[in-house]
Amino acid sequence: MKDLPSKTLFSKTSPVVELDDLSMQWGTNSVLSKVSLTMKPGERIAIIGPSGSGKSTVLRLLAGLLLPSSGELKLFGVIQKYLRLDQNIPPDVRFVFQNPALIASLTVEENVGFLLKKSSQIGDKEIKDIVIACLEEVGLYDIAEKFPGQLSGGMQKRVSFARALINDPINNSSSTPLLLFDEPTAGLDPVASTRIEDLIVKTTTLAKGCSIVVSHVLSTIERASERVVMIYGGKFQWDGSIEDFKKTENPFIKQFRTGSLEGPMKPKEI
Repeated sequence: MKDLPSKTLFSKTSPVVELDDLSMQWGTNSVLSKVSLTMKPGERIAIIGPSGSGKSTVLRLLAGLLLPSSGELKLFGVIQKYLRLDQNIPPDVRFVFQNPALIASLTVEENVGFLLKKSSQIGDKEIKDIVIACLEEVGLYDIAEKFPGQLSGGMQKRVSFARALINDPINNSSSTPLLLFDEPTAGLDPVASTRIEDLIVKTTTLAKGCSIVVSHVLSTIERASERVVMIYGGKFQWDGSIEDFKKTENPFIKQFRTGSLEGPMKPKEI
């Protein structure tokens, strides 16, 4: 099995993510075309754009589920040449899927502590203590022995956030994780969305990491991020602070915020 260098010098001020002229193609279809992006430790970024613009492709590249067709992708200063499953020592990237992606046959405790149980050298009691602490951080108590099917959809989503908080005290003691959230509030009511948006910020802070959120929901973009990147036509069309996002006259952002049919983004036929 191929792997990346086992020891990499990474400064807390070095970029966590570096995309340099990165492209992604499916056959003759160009999804991303020579995009570049730098993300610093501690940042919270929202990637926005219409459906099919390549937002989820960016997340999959960062998660190591895809490799770029050309260009360079660095995570924590290391060029990514292999898929995550081909790396003996993959970067600390934690993906929170739109669907909670819990294993129905495992208890909540087993789901949240799965990776620790599989790869860490710590004992069962310490794993349980870590799991319980992470569940409590997302507002869940006395559910460790329950199965996912016994929980509401909102509780299952919070379990997936607790899983993103799990940190191996032996192998990741100085880790600065990259958290990826794919449409975390899709289909939720406004009150439930607010809870999840607050959890994105809290989870990122508690994990001492940085986060990238893909979302169409304005409240999620504005509450969960500090910086916004607009993608359309395979390119990053705008990049700025959340404050600038709210007031810019950039035609892409203005059309996105207002939902207008008039503008540079052409609606797909439905």
